[in-house]
Amino acid sequence: MLFSLALFGLLVGMMIGRLTAPEPRVLEQVEVVEAGLNLWFNEAPQLHGEQVDGTLALLFDAEGKTQKGQLQLAGKPVTWRVQHSDKGLLVTLVAARALRGDWVGDAAQGRWRVQVRLHEE
Repeated sequence: MLFSLALFGLLVGMMIGRLTAPEPRVLEQVEVVEAGLNLWFNEAPQLHGEQVDGTLALLFDAEGKTQKGQLQLAGKPVTWRVQHSDKGLLVTLVAARALRGDWVGDAAQGRWRVQVRLHEE
């Protein structure tokens, strides 16, 4: 009898925990715009960005699918890539010349948008 009550309490606790757990942050869409990217998330993710040796790397505390593509900056190609890492979702932007970038996040259209704007160094 006591074991049944403990098991029932455990199951109810797990259901309540599942209902109150926050929804995971997900990268829903990558949009190529002039001189940059718009990254669309369902919620605001934590973001850490660095510019290392002319490459721009952004690490998001989010989930998403692996993607890659190209955009044009002053008529020259820039390759971008979204990949999984052990600390989250990593977005890298690489070009044949050194890149500099700025990023800003804001709420738009009921989602969270991170705008990444690139310029040559």
